Amino acid sequence: MADPLAVANTIKEKFPEAVVEIIEFRGEVTVVVAPEVLLDIARFCKETEGLEFNHMADLSAVDYWPDKPRFAVNYVLRSMIYGHMIRLKVYLPEAQPVIDSLTSIWAGANWPEREAWDMFGIKFEGHPNPRRILMPFDWTGHPQRKDYPLGYEEVQFSFNYDRVQAKKPHPED
Repeated sequence: MADPLAVANTIKEKFPEAVVEIIEFRGEVTVVVAPEVLLDIARFCKETEGLEFNHMADLSAVDYWPDKPRFAVNYVLRSMIYGHMIRLKVYLPEAQPVIDSLTSIWAGANWPEREAWDMFGIKFEGHPNPRRILMPFDWTGHPQRKDYPLGYEEVQFSFNYDRVQAKKPHPED
């Protein structure tokens, strides 16, 4: 069953109320699912003969602010046995961006889930080690959120050399 659309339809047949939408774009198929059944769908994708998605290749998060729902988590699943790939997508609200951890199904979800929490503030319920991975432990906030305050240093060019140098800390001579 190498056709990703056939895989998506198999998931929809098993979980008809949980599949919100199937999106096919340029040969890639995304199955948008309800967050409360993500764990069951992921387990089904891994354990069902003919699907056997034995590798979670990627996990990424998206902030759609100011749109609602605000967050989405994308899971790219691959079957190393059959060579097919599919994407599961879950939308999460701004007020409670919480989803079940998939580390019990794919151990490789551990660090990407920590990154999504660290950068976006999405909590993965049941994660074995929910702590920061990219930012310092005492960091406040989640820097990939679109409403996170920007702080930057002006890039130095020849036309603004003196202004940038004046703002930089220099050791006392």
